[in-house]
Amino acid sequence: MKAIIPLAGAGTKLRPHTYTQPKALIPIAGKTILSVLVEQLLENGINEFVFVIGYLGDKIQDYINKTYPDLKCHFVTQNDRKGTGHAIWLTKDIVNDDEIFILYGDTICDYNIQEVINSPHSEIGVRRVDDPRYFGVAEIGDNRTVFKLIEKPMIPKSNMALVGIFKIKETQALYKTLDYCIENNIGSIDGEYHLTEALQLMIDDGGVFKAFKVNNWFDCGKKDTLLETNATLLKGLKNNSINNDRFANTVILPPVSIAEGCKIENSIIGPNATIGEHSTITSSIVSNSIIGSFAVLEEVVLKSSIIGSDAFVRGMSQSLNIGDNTDIDFGK
Repeated sequence: MKAIIPLAGAGTKLRPHTYTQPKALIPIAGKTILSVLVEQLLENGINEFVFVIGYLGDKIQDYINKTYPDLKCHFVTQNDRKGTGHAIWLTKDIVNDDEIFILYGDTICDYNIQEVINSPHSEIGVRRVDDPRYFGVAEIGDNRTVFKLIEKPMIPKSNMALVGIFKIKETQALYKTLDYCIENNIGSIDGEYHLTEALQLMIDDGGVFKAFKVNNWFDCGKKDTLLETNATLLKGLKNNSINNDRFANTVILPPVSIAEGCKIENSIIGPNATIGEHSTITSSIVSNSIIGSFAVLEEVVLKSSIIGSDAFVRGMSQSLNIGDNTDIDFGK
C-alpha cells in the first residue's frame, strides 16, 4: 500500500506564514503538521509515500529528505492547482495497481488506522459537522455503505463531512475514472477537479465504499483551528514535563513544547505553547501560541498568537499572526 499526501495548496488562510513556508511545515506540538501525518502512517506499517507538491514544494522535499532520509518516497509536482482529483491523477504512473491511502496534507485525525488499512473494502473518513455546506458530504446507508458523495452542497442531505482520508482498493478503476473526468471536463468547479466526483462515478458503476467515523478531526488550515490543534496535541504528549531550572527565573506551565537550543529567562511559558528551536524569549509571557524557530521575543505578552521563524517582537500585549522574518518593535 502506498500513501498519497497532496501538499500543493498555497495555504492562503494561514498567510502571512505561508508566504515563506508551506502550510504542512508549520510547527505544532514540537513537530510539523506533515511529520504528524507521516509518522501516523509509518507507525501503522505504511512505508512508501507519494507527496504531491507545488507551491514552495522544494521546501517540503528538503524537509522530507532531511527528516526521513531512509523513507521510500516519490515527489510529483502539480504546477497548476486544479484540485484534489487532479493531484491524485498525477500519481497514476507511480501507484500502478497498488492499494492507496490518501491523506490530505492539512488535516490531522484521531482514528483506528489499522482497522481502516485492514478493511476488505474501500473506506472514506467522515465526521459529523454543524454546517456541511462548506465540505464534501457523504450520504450513508445501511452497514456503513456510502451511496452518495457531493462537494459543498447548497442543500445538504447529510451532515457527515469528508475529513480527507480515503483508502482505495480499486486503484485501476479510480485512475480510469479520473482520466474520464479530466479528459471530458466532468465535475470541474472553478477549474478544480474534486476527488469526490470521481469517487461518486465509481459508486454509480457499482464500487463499494464504506464510511468510518474519526474520533477527532483537526483542520489545520486556519489560525484558530491550528492553535486548537496545537493545544490538543500538547495535552496528548506522553512526556510533557520540562524542568523549570532549565531556564533562569522562568515558570513553565504545561503542556508546552520547547525545542532544543532555546534561551528563555524571566518569563512565563504556557500553557499550550510551542516554541521552535533556537528561539530567545526574555521577560515575556507566552500562552496558547506557536512560536517559530530562531524567533526573538522581548518584553511581550502573547496569547492566541502565531509568530513565524526569524521574527523579532518587542514590547507589547496583543494577539498576533506574524510571518517569518518580521521585525516589530512596539517599544518606540
